[in-house]
Amino acid sequence: MLFDLPSHDTLYTALIERDELYEGQAYVCVSTTGVFCRLTCPARKPKSENCTFYGTIKECIEAGFRACKRCHPMKPAATADASISALLKALEANPQKRWSERHITEMGFDLSTVRRAFKRQFGITFLEIARQQRLQEGFESLVDGSKVIDAQHNAGFSSSSAFRRAFAKLLGSAPGTLRRDGLLQADWIKTPLGDMIAVCSAQHLHLLEFVDRKALPAELSRLRKACNGDLGLGSFATTEQIRDELDAFFSGKCATFQTPLALQASAFTRTVWDELRNIPPGQTRSYSEIARQINHPTATRAVARANGANQIALVIPCHRVVGADGSLTGYGGGLWRKQRLIEIEKQFL
Repeated sequence: MLFDLPSHDTLYTALIERDELYEGQAYVCVSTTGVFCRLTCPARKPKSENCTFYGTIKECIEAGFRACKRCHPMKPAATADASISALLKALEANPQKRWSERHITEMGFDLSTVRRAFKRQFGITFLEIARQQRLQEGFESLVDGSKVIDAQHNAGFSSSSAFRRAFAKLLGSAPGTLRRDGLLQADWIKTPLGDMIAVCSAQHLHLLEFVDRKALPAELSRLRKACNGDLGLGSFATTEQIRDELDAFFSGKCATFQTPLALQASAFTRTVWDELRNIPPGQTRSYSEIARQINHPTATRAVARANGANQIALVIPCHRVVGADGSLTGYGGGLWRKQRLIEIEKQFL
C-alpha cells in the first residue's frame, strides 16, 4: 500500500544503488521521461526531484506513466499469464494500433479472461491502457500544430470519425473545432499523479483537471459555450506559469500557486473556494468546519456541492476536505490521488 512505502530518500537511495530489496514492492515514476521503472533499472538515474515512488504498477499506470523498455517492470505479471505477456508485447511493438476486442479474440484469447487478468494485475484493462497512449499521442500532435488528419494517424486511428469521437469524449468537442488562436487554449500537462488538462486565457487559468476525471468533458463543454466556441489547443504565458508551479509543488519546493484564476461561480461558491485556499498545505478541514468558518454553519451540504463544483484542481485545494470523522470522502480525481496529495503536502508543514 502507498503509506507502507519507506521514505522518498530511502527509496531514491535504493534506486541509485539498484537495491533488489524492494523488487516488486516499489516502482519509480520519472516525470521527465514519462516512464516507470523497477528500482534496479540499469538506465541512467534521474534526479530525485523528478522521481515519484509507488507501491503498485496500477498506481503507476493510473498516474499516466508507461512501462520502461529497459527494465520491463510489468514482466513478472506478464510471465505469470500468457495473455498478458502476449498482449503487452503486441502493444509495445505497435503502440499506435487501434486495439479492439476483435484483435484480442483473433489472438486466441477469451475477452472476459483477459479483462480479469489485467484488472487483477494492474487495476486497468488492456484496451484502456492502449487507448490512453493513443489519445495522448493525438493530443500532443495537435498542440504541436499538426493537422487533424496527421494527429489522427499519429494516434493510430484509421477512422477519422472514430478519432473525433474519442477526442470529443475527452475534450467535449471534436478536434477540428478547436482553433490554434482561440481565446481559451487547452494544453496537456504531465504530473507525477497523472496527466492533466489546463485551459487558460492570456490572463487567467480557467480549468485544471486530471484527464481521467469523468466530469472533464462536461466542464470543457461549458467553457467552450461560455467563450462562444473560441476554444483552441496551445498555451499562453499563464499555461507555462501553472506548469512551472505544478513542477515546484510536486518536487516539494513550493505549495503556493500564484497563477491568476478565472472563477465563474456564485458568490457563495467563490466564498467556499476562497476558504479552501486558506487551508494550509498539509492540513485538512471537514465540510462542517468550512461552513462555520464562512458563517453559514447550517450550509454543510451547500459547501459540499461548492467543493464538488471546483474545476481548478490542486490550486483550489478541494482535496484538503475530509469527512467529519477524518475519513477520506469523494474526490473527482480519485481517492488514491487525494491520499497522495495529502501525503505530499505533509512535507510543507
